[in-house]
Amino acid sequence: MAMTYPVAKLDGMTAPAAAKLKKQGIRTAEKLIEVASSIRSRKRLAKEMQIPEAQLLEWVNIANYLQIKGMGVAKAKLIRATGVHTVRDLGFRNPARLAQRMREANDELKLVRALPSEPSVRLLIERARKHNSKITY
Repeated sequence: MAMTYPVAKLDGMTAPAAAKLKKQGIRTAEKLIEVASSIRSRKRLAKEMQIPEAQLLEWVNIANYLQIKGMGVAKAKLIRATGVHTVRDLGFRNPARLAQRMREANDELKLVRALPSEPSVRLLIERARKHNSKITY
C-alpha cells in the first residue's frame, strides 16, 4: 500500500484550504481521491469549500501521483513541471524524452538533488500504466 500523505503537504495546498478539507473529514491524499474522484463530487466539494473546481482537480491529480510506488512529492512535482499533469498522461510518455525533460526542468527549478535515471523513469511510467485510477474527467 502507498504511503499516506496529509492533504496539507500536497503541492500548492494552502493552510486555509487544508483546514476546509479537514472540516469535510478529508485529511489524507487517499481520502481526497476517494471523495473527489468523480466530476459531480468535485463540483459539490469545490462549491462547499468555495474554491475553483480546477484547483481541486489539480490537488486530486497530485494526490493520485502519490499513489504510485516510488513516487514522492518532489518527483511528482518534477514530472508535473514537464507538463505531465495526470497519472494517465504519464502512462503515455516516452521514458528517454521524459527523463530529458525532467533534467531540463530540474536545471531550471532545482526541485530534486538526485535526478531519477531513465530506467527508474521507465518504471514509473509502467506503474502509471497499471495504476487503477478512480478519477473521472
